[in-house]
Amino acid sequence: MALHVEAADKPNAAKTKLTSIQGIAEATEAKLNAAGINNVNDLLEEGATARGREEMAARSGLPAAQILKFVNYADLFRIKGIAGQTAELLEAAGVNTVAELAQRNASNLQVKLQQVNDAKKVTGKVPNEKQVGEWIEAAKTLPKKVTY
Repeated sequence: MALHVEAADKPNAAKTKLTSIQGIAEATEAKLNAAGINNVNDLLEEGATARGREEMAARSGLPAAQILKFVNYADLFRIKGIAGQTAELLEAAGVNTVAELAQRNASNLQVKLQQVNDAKKVTGKVPNEKQVGEWIEAAKTLPKKVTY
């Protein structure tokens, strides 16, 4: 049985609001907007390099480390089924990047996601092993976007 894997950029990614990223509230969104970052796609494109993140930090007044966290979330958003709380859950389980996700074992990661969510109550629904496996396969096929 073949897995149905979707790794291509999601439709409407360009229109995805910055506030869909955990940790970006209206005040942070306003700072990013003032720096010319109006959606998740802008964040990912302009924050893909260390230099871009530093420039964004200078324009927005936000710390570069915080911008990197947001950019990593935006990068994970390229995978179908990963958004706000799911990206936050992955980060809490030690998966911060698409490259890290691509290296994981679905069964082990699903167990870790459940353990983390039981302890921290990040999301109402933890993904099952099949879904986690699909994310991992998608992560393996995505072109590298973010450099460090």
